[in-house]
Amino acid sequence: MSTYVSAIDHIRELKAKYGNWKNISENDAARLVIQNRFKTGLEIAQYTADIMRRDMAAYDADKSKYTQSLGAWHGFIGQQTMYAVKKYFGTTERKYIYLSGWMVAALRSEFGPLPDQSMHEKTAVPKLIEEIYTFLRQADEKVLNDYFRELNAAQEAGQDTKAILDKINNFESHIVPIIADIDAGFGNEEATYLLTKQMIQAGACAIQVENQVSDAKQCGHQDGKVTVPHEDFISKLNAIRYAFLELGIDNGIIVARTDSEGASLTQKLPVSREPGDLASQYLDFLEVEEVTLENANEYDVLLKRDGKLVRPTRMPNGLYSFREGTNIDRVVLDCVTALENGADLLWIETPTPDVAHIKSMTDRITAQVPDAKLVYNNSPSFNWTLNFRKQVIAKWEKEGKDISAYDKANLMSADYDNTELNAAADELARTFQADASREACVFHHLITLPTFHTAALSTHQLAKGYFGDKGMLAYVEEVQRKELREGVAAVKHQAMAGSDIGDDHKEIFSGENALKAGGAKNTANQFGH
Repeated sequence: MSTYVSAIDHIRELKAKYGNWKNISENDAARLVIQNRFKTGLEIAQYTADIMRRDMAAYDADKSKYTQSLGAWHGFIGQQTMYAVKKYFGTTERKYIYLSGWMVAALRSEFGPLPDQSMHEKTAVPKLIEEIYTFLRQADEKVLNDYFRELNAAQEAGQDTKAILDKINNFESHIVPIIADIDAGFGNEEATYLLTKQMIQAGACAIQVENQVSDAKQCGHQDGKVTVPHEDFISKLNAIRYAFLELGIDNGIIVARTDSEGASLTQKLPVSREPGDLASQYLDFLEVEEVTLENANEYDVLLKRDGKLVRPTRMPNGLYSFREGTNIDRVVLDCVTALENGADLLWIETPTPDVAHIKSMTDRITAQVPDAKLVYNNSPSFNWTLNFRKQVIAKWEKEGKDISAYDKANLMSADYDNTELNAAADELARTFQADASREACVFHHLITLPTFHTAALSTHQLAKGYFGDKGMLAYVEEVQRKELREGVAAVKHQAMAGSDIGDDHKEIFSGENALKAGGAKNTANQFGH
């Protein structure tokens, strides 16, 4: 990576080589180079893949070093997330962004809002990755632009510039890894490969793929999920790995998601070539009934199992049912098989946020693959308050504690918000991520669609006050005053949108002829006070 001084030297050499570059300032050109470190999405993919691999190794050595992300449905949301991270924690270390297929479907499709069923345009996914990184690169440019303004002012005043140059040369980028949801691959393995390439070229270093049937895909927290045989899923893992290798991202990350915990159906019966192979293990999970040729119906599908004929339970739509009680065994087999066939991380959808439940599965997985690691969805589909209150009540009952003050049928009641129950439940929520990472091999915690809900809630609150009695006070109280008190960079919305950068560019390009927006009559100046 270039330093400001080395970039100046490079431009100076170019000016000597091309003698008619007299209007080009080596200082200004070097500044533009430094402000825009990443030239392509592939550079971003390689940079972020390296980060994730280092973080994975750190987690293997110390389970307290888990990583986190929030889902972003727009580049601005991702950018503001990283601004906040750097403001409050000083570094983006172990902080990522999650790109949720659910939010792409709900908020970014040209069809309008859609359910999470892979009906949206698949090209919307790489376009959102590119958009997020455009906004993160602009965050780098904006902050460094402010540093260069500070440097120029110090130089003009004859002041020592070492501290400012150190800030520039040691600047930590807002660019962080994106874990990008490719759903079930939007088609066959070739479609998965082609879309993966677009996602990597946009900057994604981690591709998350699930084992549902692509054209029957459902949200992981809804019913009706249909999984594919392992051979089909392995083909898509292969396709993703080949895409990474073709584009030179040799350490790209594959997140293999299993929906078997909540799935009860399969579309295909794989072909078993020898007893005990993957296909036979998959077929063993089917719900069947023993039949003979005499009592079998015309056009029945029959299997031979343990020397007997059996008929798989077939739904009216042609799908086959799994046996009750096999879901966890299927999860474990899915995960071990994925890790043995090129996946780097696992994703297990669960019905509730329960560390013990997650651990019951990961213990079985790590018994076979010791360094197995999870990406876990801290889903807004869970009622976290209710789930943790239930867990606390169950624990207290087991311990023999008196719980007569609480109605177990109404634990969500606001009457319990200031009680010992709520305090204990909230503490479970606070420590959930650390607990799950320590006990259940969760390397990465994410919330899939938090900013869908934050946008809805903040807009709801503003509309309630603004169109009611509060009028403009609703905006002042609920938005601007809080932005100013918290030091939210976006309060200076003109600068956030690039007006200062644009002014400086105009001055670099046009000198005294520049027509700039940031003069004395710029009303945004009042936010500096």
